[in-house]
Amino acid sequence: MNCKVAIIGALCSTAFLPAQQLPQDPTTQKFIATMTGSLAPAPKLLPLYDSPVPNSKPGSDEEGPTHFLGMVQKVSRPTLQVFLPAKLKANGSSIIIFPGGGYVSVSIAMEGEEVAKSFQDHGFAAFVVKYRLPSDKTMEDKSIGPLQDAQQAILTVREHAAEWHLDPHKIGVIGFSAGGHLASTLGTHFEKSYIANSNTLSLRPDFMILVYPVISMDSKIAHMGSRIALLGEHPSEESIKLFSNELQVTAKTPPTLILQAADDHLVDVDNSLVFFEALRRHDVPVDMTIFAKGDHGLFLLPRDDWHSIIFHWLEHLL
Repeated sequence: MNCKVAIIGALCSTAFLPAQQLPQDPTTQKFIATMTGSLAPAPKLLPLYDSPVPNSKPGSDEEGPTHFLGMVQKVSRPTLQVFLPAKLKANGSSIIIFPGGGYVSVSIAMEGEEVAKSFQDHGFAAFVVKYRLPSDKTMEDKSIGPLQDAQQAILTVREHAAEWHLDPHKIGVIGFSAGGHLASTLGTHFEKSYIANSNTLSLRPDFMILVYPVISMDSKIAHMGSRIALLGEHPSEESIKLFSNELQVTAKTPPTLILQAADDHLVDVDNSLVFFEALRRHDVPVDMTIFAKGDHGLFLLPRDDWHSIIFHWLEHLL
């Protein structure tokens, strides 16, 4: 057996010993302390609201899996999954994650938990939001339900910043596909609170990362499945404009990174382009990478190819 492997195995086994039986020599004690500090705590699952969920109709919980890529559907009980970083890796920054799913499902596994683990390993606190899916059956106004949950998520993280050892001014969002629409909605609609916010904490993300995002509700470039799910079959011109986030950009919109593939067959890459142009015109710091190939989900690319862009961007931003 390799000597180093044997030693590490022996040291790891000390985790199961009573405290009085742990090795006492300083070198071993220091190694154990370092090893312990490099381990992230187990994730916690919290209800997103302590009080009754706003804008909800009474009814049974019909949430269930789709049996496809770890997605869930019919979400009416929103949650926040907390992935805090290892003590020795923690950098004080946070990322709130909005998985995609066309506003008809939530890709909790691939665009939620897996992404959270990657950020957690880089020292970020990561929070996966299982947001409510628009439904006339469960909501009074389905168009604002996901946004309410997004606002509640950032409010919750800011309220717990001291407890979780986070910098309240380094809380960003990342959204995928329809989750990118939700993230960009949060980043362009933060001046109006759709939830109770008695302490008037800021609902503005400090940065946004949008990955193959839905942005516009304009029928010329919209992902129509997401638009219909959120706004209905025949939305008013007012609601189309309100939720076309390229039209809601101001100079206060957070710095943004956009990633998408030019050959995306589900969400027209023009969504990314029009948002980039809106940010640029308002002098909002923005970086964008459009890959020649990758399709929706960037499944045709090695994950490191686009993950490295994200962490390089964050390294220079924060």
